[in-house]
Parts: sequence; C-alpha cells; structure tokens
Amino acid sequence: MQYEFGFIGVGNMGGALANAVCGALPAGKVAVCDADEKKAAAFVKQYGAAALPLDKITGACRFLVLGVKPQVLPSVLSAIRPTLADPTVLISMAAGISISAIENAIPNKPVVRIMPNTPCAVGRGLILYAKNARVTDDDLSAFLSGFSKAGTLVPIAEDKIDAASAVSGCGPAFAYLFVEALADAGVECGLARADAQKFAALMLEGSAKMVLETGRHPGELKDAVCSPGGTTIAGVRALEEGGFRSAAMNAVRAAYLRTLELKK
Repeated sequence: MQYEFGFIGVGNMGGALANAVCGALPAGKVAVCDADEKKAAAFVKQYGAAALPLDKITGACRFLVLGVKPQVLPSVLSAIRPTLADPTVLISMAAGISISAIENAIPNKPVVRIMPNTPCAVGRGLILYAKNARVTDDDLSAFLSGFSKAGTLVPIAEDKIDAASAVSGCGPAFAYLFVEALADAGVECGLARADAQKFAALMLEGSAKMVLETGRHPGELKDAVCSPGGTTIAGVRALEEGGFRSAAMNAVRAAYLRTLELKK
C-alpha cells in the first residue's frame, strides 16, 4: 500500500487523530480526504500529508479511518465499497454504529471500532477500541503504533463501548463545563478571568492524576481535602444541595441513551 493510514473526514475528531498519526509516522505515509476540499487542503499544508479524492484513497491505504458522523456513515460505506482494496482495515469512530453493521455493509473486511475523545488533539486522549476476528496481530500492532501519539488506547468488549464512551467520549464536554463554572466563580470572587481558568484547569488535571496514580477511591481523596468545619466541606455541601452528583450521573445516562437511539 502507498499509504499506511487514510482519513475520510478531517473535522475536529478526525483531524485530531490524523494529526497524531502524522506525529507517529512520516507524513508521507498519511493521506486525507474530506467533502470540504478547503479543509483537506489546510490539513495537507499544515502537516504534509497527501490529499486524495474518495475513489483513490480507498485503494491506497492499509488503514482507512472513517471520520464521519453516524448519519453519514452508511452512505460513505456504500460509496467506498466498489473501490476498496482487499487488505484495507476499516476504522470507524461513528457513535452507535456496531462492527456488525459495518460488516453487513462491506462484508469480509477487518474492522476496528474506536471511540476517541477530544483530548487526542493534545496527545492526552483516551481511545477505546474493539475489533472483529479479521484483524490480525500485525494489523493490531500497526494500528496501536500509528495512534500512539493520540493518548491511551484501551481494548474493551464492544457491548460495553457505548456506556464507556458516555463517560470518556462525552465526558470532556462535562469537564469543560465544570472548568468554566469554577472559573466564573473565581471571577465573581475577584480573580482575573485568565487566572481563574488556569487555576481551575490545573486543579482538574492534578486531581485526575491523583485518582489514576494513587488508585485511591475518589471519595477517600475528597475526604482528605475536607477538614472538619472547614471551607471545603462547606463547598461540598453546596454542590450536594445543587444536586451535583445526580446531575453528573444524569448527563452520562442521557448521553448513553442517545447513543442507543442512534442505533435504531
């Protein structure tokens, strides 16, 4: 194959992953295609990848990343099927579209289903992945190597990927809302906007590291910050009065249920 990875769609998520792959491989090993030709041209100018039309990229890449929205994916699969090269591994990131649905559209193909999140754009993403039996060990190794600069890749049973994505894929939006709210409160208390936002973001980053690196339960870590009769427990009480934990749980559940709707 002339190219190792090809990307159909270089929007926010597809572009972030393509950028990461360009960091892991020579840019000459990456090709892109987008319905918006200006978007593809801008990516090529910035990263040095090749731009190919749809009927050319399908036969030139070992891995073909389908970076399109779920409602667009069926038409894209239909369009690429006649020109798709035999050894090509299909990589889909469309929420709610199962591996079996892709297999039904294009039979006898190795398929990897991924659920990435937006921090992939800064190399700190989480990419959940599941694969079918046609993906070889060599394919899997090359896929993991190519995406290594995007962040952490975690295998997961496909029947759990929708629930996990409601946490990891949608979660950054919830985290950004939290950072924004904390920064707004900091401004209300007299901080400069830039300082308040920086402090909130660094706090969230450090707190996440504490959970990951200590292995301690988040409730235990929370208790360690709350002194009897102190400032933090007063803030925790205010969050509880506002239904903070219930709202967070409802957000994840709503995202999960919407994913299930997309499957219908």
